[in-house]
Formats: sequence, structure tokens, C-alpha cells
Amino acid sequence: MLQEIVIRTENADALKPLVRAAMDREAKLLEHSVERTRAALEAFEKRYNMTTEEFERKFKAREIEETLDILDWWMEVEAMHHLENQLQSMREAQVE
Repeated sequence: MLQEIVIRTENADALKPLVRAAMDREAKLLEHSVERTRAALEAFEKRYNMTTEEFERKFKAREIEETLDILDWWMEVEAMHHLENQLQSMREAQVE
């Protein structure tokens, strides 16, 4: 569902490029965070010889013992979902 955010200003022509530039910078920061989180997930995958998708399924089904390392992996999975959602929202946003 398309939603709208309203920003009121006396000089929209000057503000629009600033908003777009800020959004572009934020998208780059999010991309960098996604890359770092992917690297962390890959390290867990190698350590446990399991894909993150398989881990997520097993963790949700409580088939994996909850150790500190496993909880760290889960936090990285949750962080990845959050970052991907934010990045998608930023990429889809239009400044008119």
C-alpha cells in the first residue's frame, strides 16, 4: 500500500534535492550494514556447517540448543531482516 509523508516548507525546490541526497546517503549506510551482517552470517554458516535459512527454520522449531553463540547468530538474522526492510523502503521511496 502506497503511503505518503508530508513535509511542509516555503521552498520545496531547494528541499527536495536535500531530502533525496539524505535518503541516498542513508541507503549507502544501510547497504554497508547489510554487507557486514552478511559476512557475520557467513561466518556462522561456516562454523556450524548450516545455511542461515536452515538455521532460522531449526531455531524457530526449537531444534537447536540456545547457547550464547546461537543467540548471537539469531540476532544477526533479525538484524538482517530489519536492515533489508529498511533498505527496501529507502529504495522504493520517491521524492516528488
